This record gives sequence, structure tokens and C-alpha cells, in this order.
Amino acid sequence: MTFDLLSTVEYGGCSAKLSPAQLAEALKSLPKVTHPDLLVDIETHDDAGVYRITPELALVQTTDFFPPICSDPYEFGQIAAANALSDIYAMGGTPLTAMNLVMFPSTRIPLEVLEQILRGGQDKVTEAGAVIVGGHTIDDYPPKYGLAVTGTVHPSKVITNAAARPGDTLVLTKPLGTGVLVAGRRLGEARADAYRVALESMKLLNRKAGELMQEYGVRCATDITGFGLLGHAYKMADGSRVTLAIESTAVPLLPQALKLVDIGCIPGAAFRNLAFVEPHATFAPTLDYSRRMLLADAQTSGGMLICVVPDKAEALVGELQRTGHPQSAAIGEVTERADVLLEVM
Repeated sequence: MTFDLLSTVEYGGCSAKLSPAQLAEALKSLPKVTHPDLLVDIETHDDAGVYRITPELALVQTTDFFPPICSDPYEFGQIAAANALSDIYAMGGTPLTAMNLVMFPSTRIPLEVLEQILRGGQDKVTEAGAVIVGGHTIDDYPPKYGLAVTGTVHPSKVITNAAARPGDTLVLTKPLGTGVLVAGRRLGEARADAYRVALESMKLLNRKAGELMQEYGVRCATDITGFGLLGHAYKMADGSRVTLAIESTAVPLLPQALKLVDIGCIPGAAFRNLAFVEPHATFAPTLDYSRRMLLADAQTSGGMLICVVPDKAEALVGELQRTGHPQSAAIGEVTERADVLLEVM
């Protein structure tokens, strides 16, 4: 049985997110939720919420779902699950349980497709050492899938997107370009081998990166998803009251990504993300258009952007490269707060 899930969507994966500007507008008038045990809330748009249960234990809670990002239903399930689990790793946590979030048109797509999506998600959750404990389904088109995930972390070891310090080195653990490669696939321009690399990158759990962050004493990180590298870097800089200096040529890219942007394979989310950060950023005159767009490309199940003290950066990058993240790289540094939040060179 063959069914191409990409035939059901215009924007898939994290490219389907609301723009960061729209999200900020929707949230701005909501009352701030406070509680003495709420360690991380929505104020800095962090990757997950953290709630302290005891002095030794806190819960990390997140949810994420989206329309298909690839053709194969089993791989879609794997990618969606890896993407949701990543929020737990970004906070320094360990996934514990997950619940399926399913929107599926039961009369328009064979139910065997749903079974394969759920199987892919379950296999990835099992790989993470967590368990599926239930879920919720509605009949809806186009299909969408994701997880609500609960994890645990020690309250004193929570990693947030608002703890960057001047002098920290910025490390990125996965290459950029998943949105562009998927767009190229839809247009028949992406090479099969390059598209396959993108799929494998999206399926790769950020588990090892999360473990290494704890080993190296990291206290500030975020995973790169729908707002692109620049959008998530902006949120980190704003929450931490610092400026991030990014060396664009050091940022790892997926195969063929630059060439696809050159011929116009640019998802709409990249333009929205760039428009959101431009008022808060400076760009070097030498930075070419294609590379700038890739820095704003919406990533699905992307890598971690990690702030680590400089004397540990080389060792962290080396260990990441040896343990499943071969394109990990130092891409810049944290500086004192300047007139802009992002300096892209």
C-alpha cells in the first residue's frame, strides 16, 4: 500500500507554525501565570514548561504536532515524535511518558496509513526510553500527528533559553535546510540522496545532545524548529538580555540546501521568520541572500543551539561529532547586550 502524505499539504512539519509575530500578538494580552513551583513558564517562549514536584524532582511538559513533512507515513511518525521529544531534551530533561495527538481523515486516507504513522511514533518513543500511555484522535483533513510529552529533570539542573552569558560559545548540533529540502522535493528539484540526508537528520533524536549538555554543565540551550535558527536565537538573546554574534559561514548546512535556495526553493515560513528578526538584527554586507534565507529556514526536528563556556566548547563539539551529531559546530558567541540582539556575519 502506497500513499504519499506530502500530497495532502502545502506546508508541512514546523513550516506550518504560526509566525512568531502572530504568536506574540495572540499571547501579549493574556495574564501572566505565576506559581512558586512553576520554574519555566511561557514568558520567554521556551521549549517546554517546568513544574517542581519536590526539591529533587521537576516535571517537564510539552506538546508538538504538525501536518506531514514527508511522503512515507512511518517516517512521518518517527520525525513528529523526535520533534516533540526534542523539547524535553532542550530543557535538560529525560522523557518519561508520551500521548499521541492524532488528526486523521478516516474516509479519505486508508487506515493502514494511520497505523504506520502511530508505529513510527511509538518506535521513536521507545528508542528514547519513554512509553506511550494513550492519546486523542479526531477526524480532520489534512492529517496531523504529534505528541504530548512529560519528562523529568532535577530542579537545579533545568536548562532554559534565558540563561546565556557573555563569553559563551554558541554550538549548533544539526545542519540547517530541512524546510528547503522538503520544498525542493515537492518541486522535483531535490536530489534523492540529499533529501534522504534531510530525513535522517529529522529522525535523529537529540537525546545524546541533551545528555552531554548536563555533563558539560550547560544551562542555556534551545532546539531549532519552526522559527528557524535566527528566530530561536532571537528568543534566546531577548530572554537572556544579551546579543548573539553568529558566524554564518560556520553554520552547518544540509547537502544541496544552498543550491536549492539559489533556484527559488524557499518555503514561506523562511520569509516570515526573517521579517520577524530583521528589526532586531544586523547582517554583514558580505552575507549572501541564499545563506541569509537558510538561517531563517523553518526546521523540523532540528538540532540544539547550545551556550557553553569557551574552555569546554571544543571538547563538547568533538564529543557530539563522535556520538551521532557529525556536523556539530561552533557558530558564534554570546556578547554583552548591544543595540541589536543578533549580529550575523
